[in-house]
Amino acid sequence: MTIPIMEHAPATWILKVNCPDAIGLLARITGFIAQAGGNLLEVGQYTDPIANRFFTRLAFSGGSVTEAPERFRASIGAHLEPLDAQWSLRRAEQPLRTVILVSREDHCLADLLWRWRSRELNIEIPAVISNHDSARTIVEREGIPFERIDFTNRPAAFTELGSRLRALGAELIVLARFMQVLPDELCDEHAGRVINIHHSFLPAFVGANPYRRAFERGVKLIGATCHYATRDLDEGPIIEQDVARVEHDHDPDDLVRLGRDCERIALARGVRFHVEDRVLLHGSRAIVFRD
Repeated sequence: MTIPIMEHAPATWILKVNCPDAIGLLARITGFIAQAGGNLLEVGQYTDPIANRFFTRLAFSGGSVTEAPERFRASIGAHLEPLDAQWSLRRAEQPLRTVILVSREDHCLADLLWRWRSRELNIEIPAVISNHDSARTIVEREGIPFERIDFTNRPAAFTELGSRLRALGAELIVLARFMQVLPDELCDEHAGRVINIHHSFLPAFVGANPYRRAFERGVKLIGATCHYATRDLDEGPIIEQDVARVEHDHDPDDLVRLGRDCERIALARGVRFHVEDRVLLHGSRAIVFRD
């Protein structure tokens, strides 16, 4: 199911800019939008004094971007070129083609499907891909294609996965508790477009059975980390984190329950921030303009 774009509403465009800091950058960019007849709806700006970088996210509508988007794109590109800027421009109403990968645990998948169905997430899901069949029922009842890939031969499986992601035109890949480590080549091919959910505050309690290890340590907080997947396992830029308090009478099953809640919330927020173009990447950091 594809959520239709509301053609009768004025189009909203999101411009993101990341460049070396200088005086008057925000005025220069907003002035260009104003001269093009654009109406600013939301402006976020941050200057990193350590990296000497300027970051901004602007939402606007109207003007020449609506009348001639490609001409506006060329003009804003020429305007930003002297700034040595990394930038992107996208129509906010356009759903992002999102492929979800899952293994046996389906709590994050089920949450994402609910948020997609309720239009909280402006995404189009061309397929859900898994290395198990356990999630097939909840996916197919939503009318979404479910594809299983046999991972007995992992190199061959990842070759097939890469081909399927390309064929599906994946603009975003969400690892919703997909218990396979993506190879370097897939991380590189889809850099900045693969979101993972991790069961703890990285790097604490990594590895197998983290909630048992947290229980044995008597922790008072557990959490989950939503981050971009990179070549360095579980060390990609962090988008969002969530926590839950642990009481003395909680057993390991309680920690699993609390942890799943954290995973669902952190992943849903991280995906939404990405889909709404609220994340700008710089090295190992993610600058997030929260709403």
